[in-house]
Amino acid sequence: MKKIIIIGVTGSGKSTLAGKLVKKLQYPYIQLDKLFWKANWQETPDNEFFPKIEEAIQSDTWIIDGNYGRTNHITWPKADTVIWIDLPFYQTLFQNVSRSIKRAIVQEELWEGTGNKESFARMFSKDSIVKWVFKTYKPHKMRNESRMTSDEFKHLKFYRLKSHKEIKEFLAQI
Repeated sequence: MKKIIIIGVTGSGKSTLAGKLVKKLQYPYIQLDKLFWKANWQETPDNEFFPKIEEAIQSDTWIIDGNYGRTNHITWPKADTVIWIDLPFYQTLFQNVSRSIKRAIVQEELWEGTGNKESFARMFSKDSIVKWVFKTYKPHKMRNESRMTSDEFKHLKFYRLKSHKEIKEFLAQI
């Protein structure tokens, strides 16, 4: 377990798990959102985004968190491990809403140098991260179930963590 990708729908706990693994394993941490988002919620175009990722994964060890399917052709062939946080919908939704409310109140910058912050207005806009959970939960689950059995990804060791208890037990084994 040297090159790890952590996946899960938004609000599932990817960054939290990544932080704990980084602390334990002392691997470099690559947060795809940090590489993707520019100031004022501007998106990085793929011709800039992809080279940032390629540069970030040059080391012998790393931990990536993020769900950018269009980047899988870069990261998945080089990874050896995928950790899928697959919590029940109600739990993921609760975590997402709780996190969004906290961020909207605290107004902490999400990715250094971007100035991007959560807001209550954004939570209920067309770009709502809460809406995103409803839109992506089921398709994300189906896509990942398919990947786990795909010959294309047989080089990967998959861990599917379906509860906070399983996450805690997984961390204890590392």
